Amino acid sequence: MSLRIFNTLTRAVTGFAPAEPGHVRMYVCGMTVYDLCHLGHARSMIAFDVVQRWLKASGYKVTYVRNVTDIDDKIIRRALDNGETIRQLTDRMIEALHQDADALGIERPQFEPRATDYVPQMLRMIGTLEQKGLAYRADNGDVNYAVRKFEGYGKLSGKSLDELHAGERVAVESDKKDPLDFVLWKSAKASEPDDVKWDSPFGSGRPGWHIECSAMACELLGQTFDIHGGGADLQFPHHENEIAQSEGAHGQPFARFWMHNGFINVDNEKMSKSLGNFFTIRDVLKAFDAETVRFFIVRSHYRSPLNYSDVHLNDARSALKRLYTALQAVPPADVRIDWTDPAAARFKAAMDEDFGTPEAVAVLFELASEVNRSGNAKRSGLLKALGALLGLLQTDPTVYLQSGDQFDAAAIQAQIQARADAKKAKNFAEADRIRNELLAQGIVLKDSAAGTTWEAAL
Repeated sequence: MSLRIFNTLTRAVTGFAPAEPGHVRMYVCGMTVYDLCHLGHARSMIAFDVVQRWLKASGYKVTYVRNVTDIDDKIIRRALDNGETIRQLTDRMIEALHQDADALGIERPQFEPRATDYVPQMLRMIGTLEQKGLAYRADNGDVNYAVRKFEGYGKLSGKSLDELHAGERVAVESDKKDPLDFVLWKSAKASEPDDVKWDSPFGSGRPGWHIECSAMACELLGQTFDIHGGGADLQFPHHENEIAQSEGAHGQPFARFWMHNGFINVDNEKMSKSLGNFFTIRDVLKAFDAETVRFFIVRSHYRSPLNYSDVHLNDARSALKRLYTALQAVPPADVRIDWTDPAAARFKAAMDEDFGTPEAVAVLFELASEVNRSGNAKRSGLLKALGALLGLLQTDPTVYLQSGDQFDAAAIQAQIQARADAKKAKNFAEADRIRNELLAQGIVLKDSAAGTTWEAAL
């Protein structure tokens, strides 16, 4: 069975083969680096880490690009609030991103372009769009994309221009000919710092968000490449606008396959910074080991919604322990995967059907049960080798099973709730007793307006 991928553009699972035989070129939208990454970012990074791992395991050379947006309104505001330069803020956040991704076993992409390094390419693309009549200069100095002049706008989101127009909530602004038009180049404002302004044929300013990805993807992967990925929230307008810009400028398809990972939800709402219901990767890693977090994400299909809770993470931890227990009981032999082996063949069939990690993980548990029954070191070796393709089961089993047992996160959360209840009842002696009891166990509580968190005492 050959690889099949759900293509958002066609809304169907179809057979995949790269345009260049043996070489897959993939671009994934990365983070806007004004703050620490949250668990929603982790899901996208892990989802496409698994994709590129499986592509390589399938024999393909993979050129993987995941960009960094390092110029944006939020970045500018945060840097000004912090009293630091844009570069100081973004350098710090990119380093934090790398630390978090490394902890989760996410392999670095071959290219991680920063938007600010590709402004000349953006300006060339904007110039081409203007020459083709797809971009216009507004009275306020901005350069906007004329959406209605691009035939096929809406093909990714599946909405017609009239439907999109009906859903537009803002009135036509004086600098836009149509509410759907979007900015390609933002005219500089006197109040903005100098490090967010570039000279250009359109005047001093900075690029809009959408043009950044078009320019970086085309520069590093060519005008047409194989896979474009990102979170489902980017499908419209960001990815729709990327198509309009790139295909409008070059007159050929932009990405052949579009892949979108589902959201992580909290109380059935998407986890996001704008909603304030997010958990940073670092906060989660204070309570759960990194491989448990990765396993929690991997065992759900990348396109499905995923509900976050301590209960679900504790369940993931227990499940992962069962796999490691089999590896500890029967030390794995060093084996090369034989894809004709029935278990390996089932794993491959699952991954070849739109990266079906839930079914692939089920094969791991079948193998673990077999190892426990047979005591066969080669079957244990196959379990470990298949786990590696998902970025799992590579820690020494004894080390893993001993780690994390010092603290029971669910029990600690119960104690934190009991303390909160005591404080609410004005039973401050009981609240202090609970805090001191936890401190004696090596657990430090931190109170803030957002609630109480805990971490291990140093």
